[in-house]
Amino acid sequence: MSKKILIVDDDVAFGVMLKTWFQKNSWEPVLASNLEEALASSKATSFDLILSDLRLPDGDGIMFLTSLREKKIMTPFIIMTGYADVQTAVNAIKMGAFDYLKKPITPTMLEQKIVCALSQETAKVETKSKTDIPTKTMVKGESSVIQRVYKHVALVAPTKMSVLILGESGTGKEYIARMIHEQSGRKDKPFIAVDCGSLSKELAPSELFGHLKGSFTSAIADKRGVFEEAKGGTVFLDEVGNLPYEVQKQLLRALQEQKVRPVGSAQDINVDVRIIAATNEDLEKAIENGLFREDLYHRINEFSIEVPPLRDRIDDLPQFAYYFLQQADEELGKDVKRISAEAVEILKQHRWDGNLRELRNVIRRATLFAENEEVTADNLPVLVSRHQKDTFTDDMALHPGDEKEQILNALRKARGNKTVAAKLLQIDRKTLYNKMHLYGMDLT
Repeated sequence: MSKKILIVDDDVAFGVMLKTWFQKNSWEPVLASNLEEALASSKATSFDLILSDLRLPDGDGIMFLTSLREKKIMTPFIIMTGYADVQTAVNAIKMGAFDYLKKPITPTMLEQKIVCALSQETAKVETKSKTDIPTKTMVKGESSVIQRVYKHVALVAPTKMSVLILGESGTGKEYIARMIHEQSGRKDKPFIAVDCGSLSKELAPSELFGHLKGSFTSAIADKRGVFEEAKGGTVFLDEVGNLPYEVQKQLLRALQEQKVRPVGSAQDINVDVRIIAATNEDLEKAIENGLFREDLYHRINEFSIEVPPLRDRIDDLPQFAYYFLQQADEELGKDVKRISAEAVEILKQHRWDGNLRELRNVIRRATLFAENEEVTADNLPVLVSRHQKDTFTDDMALHPGDEKEQILNALRKARGNKTVAAKLLQIDRKTLYNKMHLYGMDLT
């Protein structure tokens, strides 16, 4: 029997996207756009989970939560919030919310939070946690730099060593962490990712180590922490450099002694987890500045792997672009099957400061804009505009004079890419082709 979820968000497009995701994952979602609709829905239907935005047109998620708790409706409640409202979300947890999600929301994090909420509600301890999301089939790069990474993964995965994954934001550090887990002896146990940047010093002990009912205001039930949920498996500490300094000492004790103490408890709980951490920061510099503990650094850095940025493995880009195309096509319900050669060239010329995450977002938008079965250069307006800004600084708009020379110059600047050249000249592609034909220029 499908579980029922109430989604409360006044952003209609975002709400519909969430509703579609839950439907595809065998849920029965109900969508409300304001507090009044949410209260009416909760009165008419019994839900297994509630996912509510913090800010609503006629109130907020905390008002909704308070109303439910006053009516003794104890449905697991997850708050969605923007970065600026994180402290308010933490306060919501103290008032009885199970957890919060920081926007933008990723499917992986959403699924993890949901599974944790439901497992907490049912109080069942499973041999294989549902938070152990299998590594999705993802294309592997073939460049020499990424092949070295895969060799290091294969080397360290079977060991018990803690691993520190280094790399710029968006390079796929969590994917590498999951590879290590899947190739280890712990692959049949949970893999739980923790966003250290979202852990305040107030929230972190409960999130990591759990708490007992009544240990603080509105702690209405016992909660198992991440370390206990992942027992026998792997805990991935994403962006570990953002972990509050006050929490680092508690984490170090847990790692060294393999014991955790829930908030409000006088008893330690033995845990057996492997730690994989990741950061895009210079932790050695953070140590010098007194922002990161040196003893914790050495504890998590028994073996390090550096994930290269996309610009250093540009030959892998087409493979990842097609992989993200397949993802976006399924998610958006389109029927896009390929990327034009011209679009691929534009993708290859971009700087990709956001790495694979930026590529995924660009392909997702392009898939949405595609009008047929192919993503074309015209579906990449934001990317082309950014390419112009980063690479070309001259005012190259076509003006009266030697047009042929201006066109040739634009084509040289655009490395032969006619779509980019047309944008540099501030004309459309059809006009560019007509002028090239007029001046007897090669159109191929």
